[in-house]
Amino acid sequence: MTEPAPRNRAADAATVGAYRLGSLAARLMPGPVASVAATSLGFGAGFASSERRSMIERHLRRADPTLRGLSLRVAAQQAFDSYARYYVESFRLPSLSKRTVARSFSVDGFDHIPAALEQGNGCIFALPHLGGWEWAGRWMTDKGYKLTVVVEALEPPELFEWFANLRKELGMTVVPTGPGAAAAVMKALRENEIVCLLCDRDIERNGVEVEFFGERTTLPAGPAMLGLRTGAPVLPVGVYFTAAYNGHHAVVRPPLPLDRQGGLREDVARITQLLAHELEVLIRRAPEQWHLFQPNWPSDPGY
Repeated sequence: MTEPAPRNRAADAATVGAYRLGSLAARLMPGPVASVAATSLGFGAGFASSERRSMIERHLRRADPTLRGLSLRVAAQQAFDSYARYYVESFRLPSLSKRTVARSFSVDGFDHIPAALEQGNGCIFALPHLGGWEWAGRWMTDKGYKLTVVVEALEPPELFEWFANLRKELGMTVVPTGPGAAAAVMKALRENEIVCLLCDRDIERNGVEVEFFGERTTLPAGPAMLGLRTGAPVLPVGVYFTAAYNGHHAVVRPPLPLDRQGGLREDVARITQLLAHELEVLIRRAPEQWHLFQPNWPSDPGY
């Protein structure tokens, strides 16, 4: 059995230091300057990695098959710009006032959230990697809602801890993926809180097979499984950047039907397929804001 390669502690420290420095710079910059910086970062990132650019172009064509040639290249660059904006705004969020966050945020379908929580079993937000979801989370916590966010355990661990602390500053409870996640999520739902699950990518590749943008792949079983076991409504949610300065708009879709029609495995598969269709609807509203730069279908190189 081979031993895992030792971590490069100097490189890890440099990575965490770079994020801390970037966060500090973003908070110190005037807002308009930070917006320009985000665009510059996105432009640089788009040309720095031809592999990531090629992958996002594949995903964009899935979401919008009409994209070709120049329009596809423009949309791919917009995806990099959007991702850079996400980071810069996330870094700045803890230093912004409630008024600043609220005045640039709008939402369709908000009534689905209190209606879901009235049932007393908590609520699950099923989100794609789209737009500025951290801004929406801050807006929700400012309004008094309790959010538990399940996120991928990043490497190095110090970087994950730094990001977790950033989200804690925004009022969220952060749970890393792994063996302890289920207990933390169940506790949050029992306490009638909101659990946020990013679910357009099956990181472990052991999820439920579905048709997603016309191809077979897998998506996480978590939202459907939790909904069936706890009675927590599952709400598909998308958050979008708007053209306005600091502008964000959220769309909350109606809860997925969680009625039992067969065995648990069959019901989880059926509901996850319904969720895949809902994710398609949300992503197609603004595919250039879809931050999915990794292989996500078996036909993708490197899957």
